[in-house]
Amino acid sequence: MAMPSDIRVIDCMMGIPEADDRSDWFNPFRALLRDEQSLQQFAMPAQYMFKDIPKITETDDVVKWVVDQMDRFNIEKAMVGWGGNATSYRAKEKHGDRFFFDLPCDPNKGMEEVRRIKRIHAEIGLSAISVFPCGTFPQVAINHKYMFPLYACAEELGLPILLNVGIPGPRIPMEPQKVEHLDEICWFFPNLKIVMRHGAEPWEALAVKLMLKWPNLYYSTSAFAPKHYPKAIIDYANTRGADKIIYAGYFPMGMSLDRIFGDMTKVPFKDEVWPKFLRENAVKVFNLK
Repeated sequence: MAMPSDIRVIDCMMGIPEADDRSDWFNPFRALLRDEQSLQQFAMPAQYMFKDIPKITETDDVVKWVVDQMDRFNIEKAMVGWGGNATSYRAKEKHGDRFFFDLPCDPNKGMEEVRRIKRIHAEIGLSAISVFPCGTFPQVAINHKYMFPLYACAEELGLPILLNVGIPGPRIPMEPQKVEHLDEICWFFPNLKIVMRHGAEPWEALAVKLMLKWPNLYYSTSAFAPKHYPKAIIDYANTRGADKIIYAGYFPMGMSLDRIFGDMTKVPFKDEVWPKFLRENAVKVFNLK
């Protein structure tokens, strides 16, 4: 049941930061923040939940710095958000074999956003699109009508969609990310792969029930230290859900790889679950080579 050391890991949530200043992470939902601590003191939106946020080593090439960290832990590939900036293009051009990309999307932009998805996918070849429902402004729930053009676009392009679910880390209202909202979407879009991000707590048992019900629904472990993986998720992976649970970290946004993989050795997955969790499920869901 120990974590194997020879699996070429695929990490389905990583970042390539521009600098240690993470204030730009607030920008999409800054208007929703009201408490003084979030607005004045936090270096990242959910800092009260993450201790010892990784520092970026002084470097002239942050992309290479991230790749070097990946090499330390046998991470072959990592999914990062496409920013459309020089760093994103450098990651693709210089290390296209190491990174694959999701596109963070805003459902409030309607068909303008659909056109942007199609344009960027044609240019770089996306592996997924993503939405942080509580972090949209105005907030847009998982099952709100504004989301449906994005779901239709993702299915048309054959792309999975990544959705934050559960109570959000930033101090903003939680209603848009209630796990129950997924039921309608899985029903209406049976051919769309939907991947839950960021834990689904406190509704992780409901998340398992919905994965049992819907073949197109998956769960990734993003933003959770392995010692905090919900018991319901571990039990599901060890029984009927070995094909549904996907490894995703949170480096360097909130945790170091040392922390993640130091904890990982204590996760009680069965031997046959580890290859699927660390690699094979990501290859299947995101159509990786």
